[in-house]
Amino acid sequence: MKPLNNIIEQKAYSLLDGRISELFGVRPTYSGVNISGQSALYVPAVLQAVRLISETIGSLPCKVYRETGAGKLPAKDHSAYRIVHKRANEWTGAGELRTLLTADALMYGDGYAKVVRFDDGRPFELHQLKRGKVTLLEDEFTGAPVYRVQEKTGTSDYPHTEILHIRSFLGTSPIALGKEAIGLAAILERHGAQFFGSGARPSVVIKAGKTADNDAGANNIKNVRNDFKRWKTEPSELLILPPEWDVDQPAMTSTDAQFLEHRLEQVREIARIFGVPPTMLFELTRGTWSNTEQMGAQFLQLCLRPWLDRWQDAYTAVLLNEDEQGDHYFEFVTDDLMRADAASRTANMTALVTNRIMTPNEVRAILNMPPLPGGDELTNPHTTSNAAPAPAPAKENA
Repeated sequence: MKPLNNIIEQKAYSLLDGRISELFGVRPTYSGVNISGQSALYVPAVLQAVRLISETIGSLPCKVYRETGAGKLPAKDHSAYRIVHKRANEWTGAGELRTLLTADALMYGDGYAKVVRFDDGRPFELHQLKRGKVTLLEDEFTGAPVYRVQEKTGTSDYPHTEILHIRSFLGTSPIALGKEAIGLAAILERHGAQFFGSGARPSVVIKAGKTADNDAGANNIKNVRNDFKRWKTEPSELLILPPEWDVDQPAMTSTDAQFLEHRLEQVREIARIFGVPPTMLFELTRGTWSNTEQMGAQFLQLCLRPWLDRWQDAYTAVLLNEDEQGDHYFEFVTDDLMRADAASRTANMTALVTNRIMTPNEVRAILNMPPLPGGDELTNPHTTSNAAPAPAPAKENA
């Protein structure tokens, strides 16, 4: 009998073996701290980063636009307009759903919502799917994602056009990829609590002198301890020690002072994990009036923009059919985030119009404003007059 070449080799691994993480896709932290999506929120910098990104995306208005010959116009007659701009369903606002799904993606890697449709196929509502209820599969022929959802009636498989899917970078949450830095921040947080709670170092040390009576040492220690406890509860009372005894209060050493620098560095490290400027996590060591404003613009361009693109793509996949995707699209209104730099933005747009680089209607489209009659001409409003030209004077016959 010939040996089979396709027999799968079986190996046994201990749960303490580091290779076990390759089988399950998880890796414990070297610090030994258990970091998960929920437990990481107890680190203040992580809480602020998750809250900042998810709530900012939830607060930005999103609209459906239709391209026409006159420019882009809000498609208020489309059923998706209400879902993305006002209410995702009867009990959840559109912004609240974006906040919840973005937070799920940041904490666990994925956020899901199911599309409920009218009988004619138009979208009616979006319902959030709880974490753990969805399994992501792949169609063996096309490679398209298939979502297996656990429902009250059993499990059902849905195509990618029926499940709104918000994925984090590489489908893995920043918390899972940066668990070492978050774990170190959690250790520093715990050590600081123990230190200032007198768990890491005693606040007072009482020392006996060299010539103290050793025979009565045990009784003296007991009496001193009782007197000290009584003095701590009643500070107005005097603390009287036996002869040759002294009180020492340990001061913070330079090593302990460096502990504060370590905590600040972990805040910066968490800011790198989420792509958030450190000043937006209230780490203002290097913050100035100038670079804080610039970091706010970087937050929109480098951190929020990829998330907004994911949302726009996800909305398009489930709320627009193939015919509508040709002239309909979703867009977030980010004007509120640019208000801090409104003066330079206005000056830039004014220069573009006056130098005949953009038309007034193109600028108005950027500001999500309707076009104006005559606004499609490349004219300089400062040198062009709307008045009709004066007729030339008639020549007199000699």
